[in-house]
Amino acid sequence: METEARVAMKERADAEAIRVFSENLRELLLAAPLGQKSVLAIDPGFRTGCKVVCLDRQGKLLHRGTIYPHTSQRQADEAGRAVVDLCARFEVEAIAVGNGTAGRETESFLGALELPHRIQIISVNESGASIYSASEAAREEFPNEDVTVRGAVSIGRRLMDPLAELVKIDPKSIGVGQYQHDVDQPALKRALDDVVMSCVNAVGVEVNTASAQLLGYVSGLGPALAKAIVSYRDENGPFQARKDLKKVPRLGPKAFEQSAGFLRIRGASNPLDGSAVHPESYPVVEAMARDARCSVADLMGDEGLRKSIDLHRYVTEKAGLPTLTDIMAELARPGRDPREEFHAFAFAEGIDRMEDLRPGMKLPGIVTNVTAFGAFVDIGVHQDGLVHISQLANRFVKNAADVVKVHQQVMVTVLSVDLARRRISLTMKG
Repeated sequence: METEARVAMKERADAEAIRVFSENLRELLLAAPLGQKSVLAIDPGFRTGCKVVCLDRQGKLLHRGTIYPHTSQRQADEAGRAVVDLCARFEVEAIAVGNGTAGRETESFLGALELPHRIQIISVNESGASIYSASEAAREEFPNEDVTVRGAVSIGRRLMDPLAELVKIDPKSIGVGQYQHDVDQPALKRALDDVVMSCVNAVGVEVNTASAQLLGYVSGLGPALAKAIVSYRDENGPFQARKDLKKVPRLGPKAFEQSAGFLRIRGASNPLDGSAVHPESYPVVEAMARDARCSVADLMGDEGLRKSIDLHRYVTEKAGLPTLTDIMAELARPGRDPREEFHAFAFAEGIDRMEDLRPGMKLPGIVTNVTAFGAFVDIGVHQDGLVHISQLANRFVKNAADVVKVHQQVMVTVLSVDLARRRISLTMKG
């Protein structure tokens, strides 16, 4: 009996830990993307310097280098001139700064430069970037670059599209779980893989720019077919239509049927190829357009035309009214990204170290992890603070995830600072 009770308690604890990890991972993967913008990314450092890369709007590496803004005033001046020059040369729209060692100091350095007002300086969580930079996927993509350059590229791309970059990293290396090494590892892997797959399919994938790692999580594909798609794309150029996917070796009718609705082709001659409408439903949409005496593009762009459609006329055994309602919703916003709009965040100025903290200070922060006992919040001092579950709200909280989510921007008040043990206690109570 004692053994059975212990096993049952372990299974229950494992299930709860896996649930918490899965919820945190989902929130992190679905974090708001900056979008397709030219980015200058910096992997900060003190003695070894800051690795700087410039990426175009598709995330392609255009430039790499090293600056030393934290060693001497002369080198800081040189670093400043270099950054200003790079921003002008590559028409940079945002600067991504890793939040690790020297992150806040590098942000302060950049803030003092005379940069165009359009350029945002954004701190990026670099957890797992070092794992990716040493991975086989990174070596395949950048065989001639060292790990520091790969890490800087990962930081910049993570700002542009967190989902597309984070799928390249083992979810267990991202650091948003609790007791992850003590739980049933196969069960944890299955749960996390399911979360990644559901997130990828919910957002959709641009087939002409996606990596093999991202494509591998699309329903019906898997790693082998994902690599086949990328190889075909490299040899034959961008896909012009969804039906061209059928030309990929070993991508059969069943795989096409399962995956096509999640794959997007922007700028295709058929506007439906850039939407979540499945190719099987194209004839229905084309029939609607014919009956409305307009093109499919007109139907997608004109709300009045869509409202004139009587969906009951198009109900069949394969397409019921709920399916048709979903199709009309997608036509209204084709290829819409379900993730929230990006909002820039800034830590409090002048608060860069634990020594700067005082009880009673009200500070902005970002939730980095949610656990059964509370939430960890980054307030910009290189050490996350803990908001205990009893301090999350002015009411009883049973589940921390009901109040906060990973990557959520919050306001916290410092309760206490223990410099010796490197612990910060915070509250979100009003």
